[in-house]
Amino acid sequence: MQKLDLPLGYYELPKGRLANVVTCLEMTSKPKSKDASLPAGYSLRRVDVKDLDSYRSIFRKVGEDLMWFSRLIMPDEKLAAILDNPQVDSYALYLDENAIGLLELDFKDMPNCELAFFGLAKEAIGSGLGRALMNIAIRRAWEKPITRFWVHTCHFDHPNAIGFYKRSGFTPYSLMVEIHDDPRLVGKLPRHASPHVALIDPK
Repeated sequence: MQKLDLPLGYYELPKGRLANVVTCLEMTSKPKSKDASLPAGYSLRRVDVKDLDSYRSIFRKVGEDLMWFSRLIMPDEKLAAILDNPQVDSYALYLDENAIGLLELDFKDMPNCELAFFGLAKEAIGSGLGRALMNIAIRRAWEKPITRFWVHTCHFDHPNAIGFYKRSGFTPYSLMVEIHDDPRLVGKLPRHASPHVALIDPK
C-alpha cells in the first residue's frame, strides 16, 4: 500500500480509471451478545468450493451495483484456494433455495479477523436481514480468540453502509484511496452496473 502525500486540490484521473474512497473500521472488544438467528425459511450455508460458477453468480448478484469485481476476475485456482482455506469462513445466505447474500470471515491474520465480504441482494435490503446477518458475523468472529474485528467499505457501497457498521459497533480509523480500472469498460461487469458511478468511455 502506497502512502498518498499530494497537495490539496483536484486531480484528473486517466480515462478508464476510477478513484474509490475507502473507509476502514474496527471493533476491538467483544460486544454484548445479540440475537443471532435468521427468520424462518432462511439459512446460512458454506460456499461450495467445487462450484465456483455458482459462487460467482451469487457474488455478482450481491455486488454488481456495489462495484464488486475482484472475485469475478480472479483466476479459478486462486479463488478456490481462498474459499478452501480453513482460516476463511465463506457463507451464502439463502431464502429457501434462492441465494440472496454473502458473508465471509477471514482469520488468516490472527488475532485479527476481517469481515472480508458482507452484502445482500437488492431485493433483501431493508428487510432487517442485514442486522440478523451482522449479528451472526459478530458472534462467529468473536467465538475465535481474536482481539480485533475489522472491515473496509467504500463510497461505491450502499450509502447507509458506514452508519450501519457504526451502529454494529465498528469505529472508523482510516481513509484510503484506491485507483483501479473501471471493470465495466473491460467486460468484467455489465455497463449498466453501479449506475451511481459515472461511466466515462475513453476517447
